[in-house]
Amino acid sequence: MSVSVKSDGMLSPKSVALSLLDYCRKNDWAGYDPYDALNSRIYLALPFLHSRWPRLVLTQTLKRSPINIRPLVGIPRTQNAKAMGLFAEALIKLSEVGLVQDGGEVEQIADKIMELRSPGVSHWAWGYSFPWQTRTIVVPRGAPNLVCTTFVANSLVSLYEATERAEYLDAAISAANYIVSLFWTDGATESFSYPLASEKSRIHNANFLAAALLGRLCQHVPNDRFLETAFRAVRYSASRQAEDGSWPYGELPKQQWIDNFHTGYNLCALRDFGVYAETTEFDDAVRRGYQFYVDNFFREDGAAKYFHDRAYPIDVHCVAQSLITLVQLQDLCPRSLEIAGRVYDWAVNHMWSRSGYFYYRVLPVCTIRTSYMRWGQAWMLLALATLLRDNARTDRQALAPRRASRIRTIEHVG
Repeated sequence: MSVSVKSDGMLSPKSVALSLLDYCRKNDWAGYDPYDALNSRIYLALPFLHSRWPRLVLTQTLKRSPINIRPLVGIPRTQNAKAMGLFAEALIKLSEVGLVQDGGEVEQIADKIMELRSPGVSHWAWGYSFPWQTRTIVVPRGAPNLVCTTFVANSLVSLYEATERAEYLDAAISAANYIVSLFWTDGATESFSYPLASEKSRIHNANFLAAALLGRLCQHVPNDRFLETAFRAVRYSASRQAEDGSWPYGELPKQQWIDNFHTGYNLCALRDFGVYAETTEFDDAVRRGYQFYVDNFFREDGAAKYFHDRAYPIDVHCVAQSLITLVQLQDLCPRSLEIAGRVYDWAVNHMWSRSGYFYYRVLPVCTIRTSYMRWGQAWMLLALATLLRDNARTDRQALAPRRASRIRTIEHVG
């Protein structure tokens, strides 16, 4: 069964994907980001703003503003390593369904990924194209972090699988060694540090994402250290799953929120790790988590909620991850593709610009129409590519029995 959408034919997933791809190409894969406020030339010129609270206020003001004032405060569009990894994954999938024929374009993006590696780090690793202030620390521009490195390294594995160019696999293995270096334990906790190596954090999506990458690499280069470390982190975070199937973002008191896209990360990564590690140990956790996901993150009209317990905001990143999660885990719930169809319809009807990109957020009182390249366009292109590839596979599977039936009929008549 493929995703059925009610939108006009001109707004089919294929047409939207091609328009979005054209938009990203024309912008050279570069754009703004919800968290790029500290790239402002005005901010950089005013040292009295260089402390925690001014950074937080500036970042949140620009992120929440319904009007994009970045050009006015001197924030440039940038290419982001994580976005480039997502674009590479999307182009590979689109090539599988015949929507991208130029293999050189994928390799150009791969070259850019290699150029964007974090400087001054012995392993291959990646960070964001802007400095960002967390609740406790400021992370410098380009500083390597686990989540960004994990997504980029996964794209390099996909590139290796598509091209058999060894340098992509070598870089991914080096990134995995960086990730393993972030692992820490105190006896009760088994976790990876995020967002910086100095932070002994307990962030569940970071654990699951890192473990899935390590398991995937073991399919190509068996490594007991990778697999052992991955199991330890996964078992810790799986043990923190609530009775209702949910996970908080992290274990600190201020990290107890439950949101759509991090839950989607958890589920897809945990399912992938089980496949790569050839274990059913976490199947029940995935089933319970997915049931919570399907029951709590979608309104009846198809809007993908950010948080499980409130209707707004509707965020483009949540829309994208919802489509990916619903497609990848469709076997766990017969309603998955029906929900995915409603999510797609709602997003196209409420968040799609005729200029060829998706808006950032829909709020009760307004829509923030800013285009964010990493947060929105890269994720939506990957989501649409995932949807289209699944539809193509489903169509092929549905066609095969009909062909076989026709052959049998001909043989019977003869």
